[in-house]
Amino acid sequence: MSFGHTVRVSIAIPLLLAAAACVPQDNAPKAASATTPAASPAPAQPSAAPPVPATSPVVATAKTPATPAPPPTKIITDLTVPRSGVGTATYRCGNGGMITIQNLGSSLRVVRPDGTTEEFAASPANQSSRYQEAATHDAIVIDGREALVMKRGSTPQTCKR
Repeated sequence: MSFGHTVRVSIAIPLLLAAAACVPQDNAPKAASATTPAASPAPAQPSAAPPVPATSPVVATAKTPATPAPPPTKIITDLTVPRSGVGTATYRCGNGGMITIQNLGSSLRVVRPDGTTEEFAASPANQSSRYQEAATHDAIVIDGREALVMKRGSTPQTCKR
């Protein structure tokens, strides 16, 4: 029994130490490099001149300082702002009909084949998959390439793009 315990401990301790070494102790994410990467020099062009031996004296020349690299672009995504683009998709429904759904961000506009339109507001307002029409309580749930259309007094229909 003590041999089995020794084997388990001898395997577990190095694994725990390796895992602890990977986790920053100050709760800050590790950066790949704290400095900005320097521009690499252009590759040397082959010349007809003989190479300079290593024992010859080297004359120091003044180099022009390289321009500093611009700071990296920071991308900020604000998930509280509704999507700005208006998307339109046509769906074929199970009953043979078609509907066109226009995504307006915080609402949908549904256009039926006969040209009638309905506005569906996001329900609740901070999401982008469930929509409800206030007067009739009809609803639409968007899930990937499918839309579940629920109308009062009839069975729900699945429509696909």
